Amino acid sequence: MERKGTVVEGGPHRSEGCLAVAVRLPVRIVVLVLVVPVRLAWDALAAGGRLLNEAVLRPLGRVLLWLGRAVLVRPWVALWRHAVAPLGRVLLVVPAVWAYRHVLTPLGHGAAWALRRVGAGAAHVLLGLWSGVSWAGRGAGAAWGWLYARLLVPAGRGLSRLLGGLGRGAGAALLAVCAAAVWLGRYVLVVPALWLYRWVLTPAGHGIVWCARGLAWLVRVTAAGVGAALYRTLRIVVVLPAAALWRWVLAPLAGALLVVAREIVDALGHAWRVAGRVSRAVGRFLGTLLRWLVVVPAGWTYRTVLTPVGHAVRDLVWRPAADAARSAGRTARQALAAARDTARQARAEVRRALFGASGGRAPVPSGGPRERTAAPAGDPRAPRPVPLGEPRREPQADEARTLGSSTTALTKD
Repeated sequence: MERKGTVVEGGPHRSEGCLAVAVRLPVRIVVLVLVVPVRLAWDALAAGGRLLNEAVLRPLGRVLLWLGRAVLVRPWVALWRHAVAPLGRVLLVVPAVWAYRHVLTPLGHGAAWALRRVGAGAAHVLLGLWSGVSWAGRGAGAAWGWLYARLLVPAGRGLSRLLGGLGRGAGAALLAVCAAAVWLGRYVLVVPALWLYRWVLTPAGHGIVWCARGLAWLVRVTAAGVGAALYRTLRIVVVLPAAALWRWVLAPLAGALLVVAREIVDALGHAWRVAGRVSRAVGRFLGTLLRWLVVVPAGWTYRTVLTPVGHAVRDLVWRPAADAARSAGRTARQALAAARDTARQARAEVRRALFGASGGRAPVPSGGPRERTAAPAGDPRAPRPVPLGEPRREPQADEARTLGSSTTALTKD
């Protein structure tokens, strides 16, 4: 393989020279020293920007979007849905529908009926007028036919014969006048003009053309001599010095500047790649250092300290407290259910004592509380069975007599 910068024989570029080899190493060293800090700063800024975007800007944008929706969009939507739309429906749609149904529709039907009646009357009137106009037209057509056949046709034939005779006479006179004018124009204008062109204008034109050709040849010869003198003068004074300056000064200088510029560009690319590798190595070193100094100790602390402590707190504190709270809640629910059953039974006893077995609603059968959905066996959250309510107490004789007298008084009233 060829070394970088060299070209195979026959290629479009020349091979490297001593100037390129001498300039390459110093330029690359200087550019590398200048580019490495820039690349490190660039990579640090890029990593910081990505971290800022992922950790701050994107969550902040989501929060702002949520706040914007909650503060701006949802109130307006709710206002439109629950206030503006119903109000518009009540104030605009319902009156418009009522006006269309009870006002505009009857008016339109009446206007259509009136227009139909007016149109029928106008049609009858126009039909009568058309009949009269057509009868008058037929009469006028018959009169015009008689006038045309009896008066206009004979008059036209006589007039055409008169005009034909006059036209033939005028044509003969016009032909004679034209023949006389042609003969006069030929011998008065054409023949003298031909003689003037042949014996005067043609010799004069030939002389003018010969003089013009001689003058043009003289001008051409003079211009050629002056141009040759100017060309030689400019070539010696301007072109040859400029060519020598370009060949011996400007072309070598431009080649050297081109070589230096190409080497600087190549050195920049090489230094940027090397700086990238250095930046990646520094980043890996810092990442490893951060992992061993922060992440690994944090993980070890979480696994060996925080996790056992959390499990112990969960097993020794939270679960017993939760079980106790659930038991207390279950006991309170059972007590409330028993109280409700007792109150329900007491109301049923009072209603039965006051109104009898058929006066009020059907008595609620004494029994347990309302049925609950059965929980699977072994579930600690399953409710315990609620004990039945207290046994129903029958009223004593004195209480029965008092309740009976109260019932009789209420019935009499």
